[in-house]
Amino acid sequence: MELNQVTLPVRNMDDAVQFYLKLGFTQIVDTAHYSRFSCPDGNSTFSLSLENEQFENHAVIYFEHEDLDTLCEKLVQKGIVFEQAPTEQRYLWKEAIVKDPSGNKIKLYWAGQNRLNPPWKVEKRA
Repeated sequence: MELNQVTLPVRNMDDAVQFYLKLGFTQIVDTAHYSRFSCPDGNSTFSLSLENEQFENHAVIYFEHEDLDTLCEKLVQKGIVFEQAPTEQRYLWKEAIVKDPSGNKIKLYWAGQNRLNPPWKVEKRA
């Protein structure tokens, strides 16, 4: 199996679309209640769904980029405000944190070989 997409809830579609376009994604579906984006690298997509009810989304969405520091510098120049600048983590990933206009937590990160092969890797199958 391959992960196709993740759908994030949003309160204001226009604000959310502008935010993700500014991050560098390409919009491939555009409706008043649903938008979908392709990632700049690879074949992954993600989507936004307009929610009329109040919601709390505790999921964290991760987007990987090899030159994380340069990416974050460019995004700051575009007006993106980070909650956390790129920071080395104890689990061997470098992460920056930003929230979209609806409060969805987004982590931009680089893990290199540690993403799929951390020193503590196990391989369990059913």
